[in-house]
Amino acid sequence: MELGCNEAENPMRIGVSVPDPSGPDPLGQVRDTLRRAADDGFPSAWMNNIFGLDALTALAVAGSQVPGIELGTAVVPTYPRHPAALAQQALTVAAATDGRLTLGVGTSHEIVIRDMFGYDFSKPVEHTREYLSILRPLLHGEPAKVHGNQLSADITLAIPAPTPVPLLLAALGPRMLRLAAEYADGTVLWMTGPATVRSHIVPTITAAAKAAGRPSPRVVCILPICVTSDPDAARAGAAKVFAIYGQLPSYRAMLDREGVAGPADVAIVGDEAAVEAQLADLADAGVTDFVAGEFARGEDAVRTRRLLASLLQT
Repeated sequence: MELGCNEAENPMRIGVSVPDPSGPDPLGQVRDTLRRAADDGFPSAWMNNIFGLDALTALAVAGSQVPGIELGTAVVPTYPRHPAALAQQALTVAAATDGRLTLGVGTSHEIVIRDMFGYDFSKPVEHTREYLSILRPLLHGEPAKVHGNQLSADITLAIPAPTPVPLLLAALGPRMLRLAAEYADGTVLWMTGPATVRSHIVPTITAAAKAAGRPSPRVVCILPICVTSDPDAARAGAAKVFAIYGQLPSYRAMLDREGVAGPADVAIVGDEAAVEAQLADLADAGVTDFVAGEFARGEDAVRTRRLLASLLQT
């Protein structure tokens, strides 16, 4: 089955997310997750960076042991790291993983950045513009010389790593999407449904990239997914697991734009045929990469991975 095409007439790629590890050997769990994804034929695996393992360190350690698969962060928060320090770390990871890193970054949320880290979160768009204007050239092996209101740098890095390191920005609002088009290689989404991707995300970022003379942007869409014969139970489970994302303002805005009550309503849920149809809808909306946030358990988990793997062969 073909999952539709984006505007560049390329089939939508399917990757998987790396679940938060637990127990005495978390890096071994990440390695095993990456190895299974690679063995199953998935072209990419994506790791979050919230309150658990540092994603870049984990991907350097575990990803260096698993060849051939793209390693993405979705996403590393910008505020706690100076962009030059983040570039240095990302280039080191790229060197450790044969240039397979894709660096996804984002501002995170006010409740995290202001309330937990203590940073001023009053001007996130200005912060992001200045951040990317430093980060991007360094990821291309070029010097960065920026004197901004929030961030400044006058630095050249000397890391023998593959360049450029692809850069994605978590962007949902129009101004952030324009920054993703102008300074990054695309965007990475979470809790954003197909109607919003089709009517808002893709048109906004594509038009901005064209106006800036940039290539067509990558649109990486991460959503919860579960193949099941009991979709009501699966959605009820998703509603509990992902409840916080219905309360954070940026995701709440996307759910409202989609016209749904909460995160469970944008989860990809149903039997094999229903899930295939929902994935095809995302592809037709312009998603270039779907990343499966697998949350099923037991036989539903087996069915979900089996379907996703089968779609790689079509």
